[in-house]
Amino acid sequence: MTAFDRLMAFQRETEALAQIAGRLGWDQETMMPRGAARQRGEEMAAIEGVLHARRTDPRLRDWLAKAEAPDAAGARALDLIGRTLERTACIPADLASETARVTSLAQGIWAEARARDDVAHFLPTLAQVIGLKRDAAAALVAGGFGGGDAYDALLDDYEPGATAAGLAAMFGRMRPRLVALRERILGSGVHPAPLTGHFAEGRQLGLARDLATAFGYDWSRGRLDLAVHPFSSGSGDDARITTRVVEGDPFNCLYSTIHEVGHAAYELGIDPIHAMTPLGQGVSMGVHESQSRIYENQLGRSAAFTGWLYGRMRDVFGDIGVAGPEAFFATVNRVTPGFIRTEADEVHYNLHIMMRFDLERELIAGRLAPADLEDAWNARFAADFGAAVDRPAHGMLQDVHWSVGLFGYFPTYSLGNVYAGCLHKALRAAIPDLDAHLAKGEARVATDWLRAAVQRHGGLYRPAEVIERACGFAPTEAPLLDYLEAKFAGIYRL
Repeated sequence: MTAFDRLMAFQRETEALAQIAGRLGWDQETMMPRGAARQRGEEMAAIEGVLHARRTDPRLRDWLAKAEAPDAAGARALDLIGRTLERTACIPADLASETARVTSLAQGIWAEARARDDVAHFLPTLAQVIGLKRDAAAALVAGGFGGGDAYDALLDDYEPGATAAGLAAMFGRMRPRLVALRERILGSGVHPAPLTGHFAEGRQLGLARDLATAFGYDWSRGRLDLAVHPFSSGSGDDARITTRVVEGDPFNCLYSTIHEVGHAAYELGIDPIHAMTPLGQGVSMGVHESQSRIYENQLGRSAAFTGWLYGRMRDVFGDIGVAGPEAFFATVNRVTPGFIRTEADEVHYNLHIMMRFDLERELIAGRLAPADLEDAWNARFAADFGAAVDRPAHGMLQDVHWSVGLFGYFPTYSLGNVYAGCLHKALRAAIPDLDAHLAKGEARVATDWLRAAVQRHGGLYRPAEVIERACGFAPTEAPLLDYLEAKFAGIYRL
């Protein structure tokens, strides 16, 4: 075997172990008995220790020095293995294991605090998680990552090449147009009707499965389960999705499902030749989010697709209090300044992300103490959304991300929206009769295009390069903002 062959064989085992770790996380969020949390924390710490040892194995440097890539994919794999080695080597093994243990336990503590609206129950654990992430960021900066900025060092784990300064500049360009659009909408005097009726859990889940199928989800390589916070997990031949059910709000379940199908479709759509290699998963969270957001919004909330969904809703639930497909399209896209990010309309969603981005930068920099986070959150929410947070579960306790240490993750949601805007523009140009397919519930045609343009590449190209190759132009926020202004001008008669 050549050095390249030895390296890739070793990497294949590392990738398999990482999949096992992911499956433990999936189980913890869906099926694990509540009393098993402490043991699961030890299990997660143990497997993280094994992964850390493999990712910093002394043989890697020797193999990397001697390996000769057979092609461009091989060269990209070598680059990614080397990058992971250097990043992982910056983090002490005991810090990596302790972070895995604490964040595993923190998920359960966060869920309890959220259910009880008890910030004090979560704060000590949150402070512990933040301390661990600050230690990791400092170690990465000392190793040359992040350009000397602790937050950038963490962000690079989710969106390689992105910087907080670049994202802040993009958000600065987006915010005025989003706020102006929101003000025009809220002052329009148009008030789409909400749904009425009872939407039983079993019927919601049955329709959710139908929607996943409409988008081409491969049930032979996936499954749908319930979770407190919907997510997708896995890659290769096992990419699972979750959703949640609120019996008075079926859109929560249905659009969470479509969103997670987008994530899973990305993983299932990667060329099998890349399986169990560094190229065998999505290249970044921003590109990942572009798939979930274009599925959920530009496709799933389009007039054509909601026209089809209206008929299916009537078939499943009977009278839903909305008279006709056009009114239903407006109902699906109602703009309301609500508390919950995952339920936010397209106009408000990025404002939620901008708030979290600013707060977590302050937390990592040490300028905001965990004990002061609730007050800071509530003040910022009142300033941005014009409403007072009524309970912690609608405020700083609503998201799971900080409990599991995902600092630097939130801005990739908005970056994904920007990428989705670019992809939607290119998709419409490539498939002029897209609406004719969507009107019949045939969203698979969009999945096929996205698979060829984006998904099959996995980690082969850098994030922005993936989008530019698919669209024919460098990513920019303009297509997203243009799409939002045109869509909501029509709905709200602006």
